[in-house]
This record gives sequence, C-alpha cells and structure tokens, in this order.
Amino acid sequence: MLRGRTPETPEADRQGAFARLAPYRDSAINVAKFSGEGPWERHVNGDEIVQVVDGAVTFHIMMDDGPQSHALKAGMVVIVPQGKWHRFETPDGVTLMTTTPQPTQHLTFAIDDPRTLDKD
Repeated sequence: MLRGRTPETPEADRQGAFARLAPYRDSAINVAKFSGEGPWERHVNGDEIVQVVDGAVTFHIMMDDGPQSHALKAGMVVIVPQGKWHRFETPDGVTLMTTTPQPTQHLTFAIDDPRTLDKD
C-alpha cells in the first residue's frame, strides 16, 4: 500500500501501489491500494468504471456546474464520464479495481479546479 499519497508523489514511489491486471478493449483493468489524496485525472477516450474493493474513499468529480463529492465504500461502483476530471481521497486507505480507458491524463501538482487549465 502507498501511504500518504499526494498529487506530487513521484511515479517511482507509486509503483508498488498500482498494477495492471489485463488489457481490455481500449482500456486496462487495474488495481490500486493507497491512502491519501490522488491527483486530478481524466480519460478522454471513454468512461472509467471504478469499484471499491476494500475500505472507503471520497470521490471528487468536476461536473459542468462545478465540483461534486461522493462517499464510497466497499462494494460500490462509480462510472466516471468520459473527459471529466476526478480524483480520490482516503485518509485510511482504499483498494480500487478500475477499467480505465487509455491514455490517462494525470496532473502532477495540486490545483483546486483543473478545468482552469483548459481555458486560454
């Protein structure tokens, strides 16, 4: 498990917490186990399916009318719409299984609203 994850956590430090289980169509089936705060990310080529396998997490998503946050626990599933910025926050730890369209755009810094990066 990666403890104390932040948006700035180097990729080398994240290696043991994330694993690709298999390719699936234009996506990949992944598993992740971490605590802390993940970076904003989005998938421009399709919807992402996320299942909480163990633990609990707050799922943050930027919708057209602003941010939304949802508390998720083991057994719950969320479908992240194509192109929507989202992130996960879990102080105590979570295990997630995802079907993630490729490629994924991850930010490597903290920002309140990643949609501001899309504006010229």
